[in-house]
Amino acid sequence: MSDGKHAILSPSSSHIWLNCTPAARLGEKFNDEGSQYAAQGTEAHSLAEYKLRKALGMDAEDPRGGLQFLDGEMEECTDDYVSFVLETLSKTREEHGTPDIYVEQKVDFSRWVPEGFGYADCIIASEGKVSVIDLKYGTGVPVDARWNPQFLLYALGTVDFLDFLCDVREITVTAFQPRLESISSFTLTKESLLEWADDTLKPKAELAYSGDGEFNAGEHCRFCKAKSCCRKRAEVNLELAKYDFAPPDELSNFEIASILAKADELASWVRDVSQYALEKAIEGERFEGWKLVAGRSVRKYSDEGKVAEAAVAAGFDPYEKSVMGITAMEKLMGKKRFGEVLGSLVVKPKGKPTLVPESDKRPAVDTAAEDFRKEDK
Repeated sequence: MSDGKHAILSPSSSHIWLNCTPAARLGEKFNDEGSQYAAQGTEAHSLAEYKLRKALGMDAEDPRGGLQFLDGEMEECTDDYVSFVLETLSKTREEHGTPDIYVEQKVDFSRWVPEGFGYADCIIASEGKVSVIDLKYGTGVPVDARWNPQFLLYALGTVDFLDFLCDVREITVTAFQPRLESISSFTLTKESLLEWADDTLKPKAELAYSGDGEFNAGEHCRFCKAKSCCRKRAEVNLELAKYDFAPPDELSNFEIASILAKADELASWVRDVSQYALEKAIEGERFEGWKLVAGRSVRKYSDEGKVAEAAVAAGFDPYEKSVMGITAMEKLMGKKRFGEVLGSLVVKPKGKPTLVPESDKRPAVDTAAEDFRKEDK
C-alpha cells in the first residue's frame, strides 16, 4: 500500500521533467488540486490491489466501503487486471520456474534521480526475467510502453530492488488499460536500461532537481502544473500570430501543415489561460479590461420527485422512455453478456474523415481523388 507521499521527480511526471527540466521546481509553486479522473484512478488501483492480494492469498482489507466511484465497470476492469497478472504469473512459472510476486511495491531509483522513488503496481520476478505491470484506468489515449520513462523508472527501481535476490537480465514493462482494451508491453535488456539511465536520465534528473536547464514547450505541457502561465509555452503558441490570421486559401500547404501541428496545443493553451484567469478573478485579482459577471443560467427542477408526483396527479406522464446507450447497456449487462445478447445488433458506422499526424496508428483513408485515379487505371 502506498504511503501517499510523492517524489519531486516522480515517475508519473517524468515525461514533463525529462523534456523540460525546470518544470519540476516551477510546478512546486502551484497547488495540485487533482481531478475526478485522478481520484477515480486512485480508487481503481486500491480495489485492484485488494483483489490481487486476495487472489494470491495475502492479507488485504476490502476498500469498497469507502470508494466513491465504484461501479460495475470498475469491478469488471479490476477483475480483468487480476486475471492478466495471474496469467502472466502462470506463464512465467512455466518458462522460468517459480517466480516471486510483489504488489504495490515501493521501488527506489535514487542512484539516478535525486530522492527518486515510486510504487510499482505489480512485479513478477524469476531468475533472469522480470515483469513490471502497471494498471492504467484512464480512457484518454492508449498508453505506449515503448521507452516510456514512467515504466523505465519502475524498471530501474525494480532492478535495484532485486539486485541481490536474483540475476536480472531482461525486463518487460506492461501498461494494462482495460477500459480501452489496450495492453502494451516493451522488453529490454538490463544493459540497455542502465545505459539509458546513465546517459539520458541521470544528467537530466540532476538538472530538474536543481531547477536548472532550459524551458521546452511541447505535448508534455498539458500535464504540467505551470502550464497556464509558463512564458515559454506562451512564446511558442504565439508564433502562430506571424500568419496574421490570413485566409486559409492564401497560405501554402507547408504553412497549413505547420499550423495544424500546433492548432490543438494552441487551443489547449488558450483554454488553460482562460481557466487560470477565471480562478484568479474569483480570488479577487483584476485583469485590465475584464470583469467577473454571473454566467448564463438555465432553469431546473428543485425536486424531481415532487415534480413527477405533481405531473401524475394532474394527469400527465412525466417520464421519457428510451433505450439505454451502448456504454450504459454494457455496464448493466457486463461485457461478456452484452456481446452474447446484443453483439450482433451493434454496428459501427464509418467515421467522419479527420486530419491527424502521420504518427497516428490508424490507416489512411482513400480520398475521392485517389478513388477516381484508381478507377481510371
